[in-house]
Amino acid sequence: MSDSPVLHVRGRVLAGPRHEEDIRDELWVIGGRITYQRPVTATETVTLTGWALPGLVDAHCHVGLDRHGAVDEAATEKQALAERDAGALLLRDAGSAADTRWTDAREDLPRLIRAGRHIARPRRYIRNYAHEIEPDQLTACVRQEARRGDGWVKLVGDWIDRERGDLAPCWPREAAAEAIAAAHAEGARVTAHCFAEDSLRDLAEAGIDCVEHATGLTSETIPLFAEHGIAIVPTLINIATFPALADSGERKFPRWADHMRRLHARRYDTVRDAYDAGIAIYAGTDAGGSLAHGLIAAEVAELAAAGIPPADALGAATWRAREWLGRPGLEEGAPADLVLYPENPLADLGVLAAPSRVILRGRVVG
Repeated sequence: MSDSPVLHVRGRVLAGPRHEEDIRDELWVIGGRITYQRPVTATETVTLTGWALPGLVDAHCHVGLDRHGAVDEAATEKQALAERDAGALLLRDAGSAADTRWTDAREDLPRLIRAGRHIARPRRYIRNYAHEIEPDQLTACVRQEARRGDGWVKLVGDWIDRERGDLAPCWPREAAAEAIAAAHAEGARVTAHCFAEDSLRDLAEAGIDCVEHATGLTSETIPLFAEHGIAIVPTLINIATFPALADSGERKFPRWADHMRRLHARRYDTVRDAYDAGIAIYAGTDAGGSLAHGLIAAEVAELAAAGIPPADALGAATWRAREWLGRPGLEEGAPADLVLYPENPLADLGVLAAPSRVILRGRVVG
């Protein structure tokens, strides 16, 4: 980065949402890192203006995956660039069948935090996505994925059971508890795909760290999640597809279709009740399956539509999300991953849909 020009960002720097000390008038980027100290000399300085945020976080996406399974490197690159151009510079890849380690060497692509490959029961998830195993194999598989990932493991907590014709839990509580303890021993956190109600208590009591989607939270399990400090990533733009999914599967699985419609109908109430209970909520799009990449602004807007205050909806994709994932924001000395906007995103979340500048690893890339 020594050959990069010094960047001078002027306007308003939103290092946090609430305190005056979190909002600055300017920062500099030198050698790929942020500083608030004016450089003494600079052979070349490029000045940029706007409202600066830390690079956005998509806390649930699937780089290297499409609706049929793993994709090649060209398709993976296209997905990552779509996220970058939307301002999402930190991605929690919540399960992928592809090996995307090669992207780490690309300075023009977002940073990935991987959860390894999905872990599911046989014929209880999307074909070509997951390791499909039985409960007695779960702990060994979790250990394997914990070592392959970047501090996360992804379970499929529930999926349609064809004999029941409805969503049903995938793992006995004892098997889940043993596997989650094994992941923690490996230094990894565990999250799970869960649409319905029935798996949530068992996973919470088994020590799960996070639940994706979490549409099945109720007045009984919301306090349990709050007590145990379990985060959720609601993926509301994905939940918006539930009615169409129900329509397509109703003839074969009418009970499941009705269930999916009910989960969809109360989605905003579920998220708002979780927020009111103090559950940590983060923004994730579920891009990479049936959804396109680059939709993080739409997910933040959905969190606000559910009743989360705008500053906290924005924090779910910026300050709080980065802290949760152990990555810095706009503090002194941090890697310069930031996004500029022409207007104040705290005043209008719609501004997020059109960044004016994207700076990744200290370079202007968009």
